[in-house]
Amino acid sequence: MMRAWLDRMAEAWEPPVARDLGGPYRFLWWLTRSQGRRVVLGATLGTVWMVGLTVPPWVLSRAVDEGLVGGDQAALVSWALVLLGVTVLNALVAIGRHRTMTKIRMDASYRSIRATVWHTSRLGSSLARRASAGEVVTVGISDVHIVAQALTVTGPGVGAVIAYAVVAVVLFTISPLLAAVVLAGVPLLVVAVGPFLQRIERTGSDYRGHQARLTTQLIDVLAGLRVLNGLGGKGFVADRYVEQSQRLVRRGYRVAGPASWVGALSTGLPALFLAAVVWLSARMAATGAISIGELVAVYGYVAVLVIPVASFIESGSDLARARVAGQRIIDLLNLPVPSDAGAPLPHGIGPLIDPASGVVVRPGLLTALVTARPAEATTVIERLGRLTDTRATWQDVRLDKVTRAELRRRLLVADNDAEVFAGTLREIVAGRRDPDDARIRTALHTAVAEDIVDARPAGLDARIAAGGSDLSGGQRQRIRLARAVYAEPDILLAIDPTSAVDANTEAAIVDRLRDARRTTTTLISTTSPLVLDRADEVVVLVDGKAALVGTHQELLGRDSYYRELVSRAQEDR
Repeated sequence: MMRAWLDRMAEAWEPPVARDLGGPYRFLWWLTRSQGRRVVLGATLGTVWMVGLTVPPWVLSRAVDEGLVGGDQAALVSWALVLLGVTVLNALVAIGRHRTMTKIRMDASYRSIRATVWHTSRLGSSLARRASAGEVVTVGISDVHIVAQALTVTGPGVGAVIAYAVVAVVLFTISPLLAAVVLAGVPLLVVAVGPFLQRIERTGSDYRGHQARLTTQLIDVLAGLRVLNGLGGKGFVADRYVEQSQRLVRRGYRVAGPASWVGALSTGLPALFLAAVVWLSARMAATGAISIGELVAVYGYVAVLVIPVASFIESGSDLARARVAGQRIIDLLNLPVPSDAGAPLPHGIGPLIDPASGVVVRPGLLTALVTARPAEATTVIERLGRLTDTRATWQDVRLDKVTRAELRRRLLVADNDAEVFAGTLREIVAGRRDPDDARIRTALHTAVAEDIVDARPAGLDARIAAGGSDLSGGQRQRIRLARAVYAEPDILLAIDPTSAVDANTEAAIVDRLRDARRTTTTLISTTSPLVLDRADEVVVLVDGKAALVGTHQELLGRDSYYRELVSRAQEDR
């Protein structure tokens, strides 16, 4: 009952506050404090287990002195049974300790992951400008587990300290000289291991930074692999990645060097320590200063000390690595969250104006944004969508002055890089909103995506793989558009939403999209003549500025640049 009470954890989760992010050790303290009862249980079981290891040598000494030396067969059998009982009991305690420490490490790992996910979701689109994808990945994959491993010090680490003190006291009853030698062992270990732990911290930080950069490079390469194949640059990028990987390997050796010394010393120093104490106690037994049974007990005590001494060294190594990993985690968690304070958005559906380019998105229209350089259109849409620094306005109200939550509810930027998470078609189209099958089917119809549902026996319950990997490029594009339509934003800004579909599907999408959003505002970046012909208004960008405005037919009739641009786009398609 007491164990169940100690291990019981509240279901509520609270994110770390500013004082918990003041340094790596404060973050470790937050992880410890967050599961205080379980940590108390782990420390208790760890202490009982390590102290329990000192009991068998004492029982064995009694069996030797009273049973073997004293010639008492009954005493020998009795002490042997006691030794068996103590060993079994200690084994059960060891199982409970291991189980509890595993739960402590898992809780710390998941709690750290939850904190990073919680904070990165608050950062939103600003995260990409402040941290690379590799940094976020290495924090989520490696750093949280290194930090969690360091919490082992709360169980076996605490037990090692107490067990060391108990052995020293017991040895003092046998021989003050032996106790003094044992107590002097830890300072010598600190002197021997300390420099290696400091080097692990220094080299580990450099290694983790390079690992994050290399992970970012790998993500970028995988994302652009098709383009690299088309350009014939895959070999060059692969050679460069190999070079960077080898550099990371060399830095890894710099970390592994001191780490291997710590591992060697955690085994070698306790063995030398054991040999020195056994030699001293054997000489004392030879002179009659201690009995044969006490010699056996001293050997057992010092052999037991190998475990807590090794725990000291391993805990120091874990804490040194956790200091580096913890700093990376709190660096991410300390990234400032954009303020959501501000004025409410005005009623209505526009106009939406970007002063930097002169683009005006008039309310109630389907507007096409066309340019010879698609990146220019994307830049304008990112400003209009407040994905970058902007002076864009909605009915003369600056977008950077309004509340972010309301802006994201009423204005949506849909692009072809939007993530398609694993789940059912219903869940994917509904997104964060409550699913309504009738509205979902309407959105799929608008995006000309009914065939995706009809082709699957499970219909809306059909499961889609992560990233939409079991869909074609055109299917993924239409699913993304259906999700944007289902959100029903007042203003929809879509970046080339028909680039991966055939001409017939493209024409149907634009017609249905215009009909479905007749009472709202829609902006589409495109160079497709089919889309341009169906748009209510076309805005032409030249060098990032709005140079021409009118209908498709008007611009074809009066501007040669526009005719050439559309003609070239039609030939490319």
